[in-house]
Amino acid sequence: MTDHHMHEPHDHIHDDTCGHTKVQHEGHTDFLHDGHLHHLHDGHIDEHVVPITDQNPQHCTPSHSCTGHDSAHIHGPSCGHEAIPHGDHTDYLVDGHLHFAHDSHCDNHGVVKTH
Repeated sequence: MTDHHMHEPHDHIHDDTCGHTKVQHEGHTDFLHDGHLHHLHDGHIDEHVVPITDQNPQHCTPSHSCTGHDSAHIHGPSCGHEAIPHGDHTDYLVDGHLHFAHDSHCDNHGVVKTH
């Protein structure tokens, strides 16, 4: 990571029992919490973002067909999928890959490893 953005402190401790989705990227584990990727670092929480890469591009993919929801589904704050920061925008985690609502379809912005 070239940027170092700290998240404001909160009482929640991220660990294997906290219940938040763990996301693997750039060789470490982050915790997906309220649309933020939290990374524990030197006693504070860093804000991370899934970078735009060949694995996670931000191309338009109008022919993407997803089995994670029906074609009428619209991603947004209350859609039921977890928001995840990707580049300079917000995607939604659907069956292990990133969806971005675009015009009348969802773009596939690549796979992320979760556990």
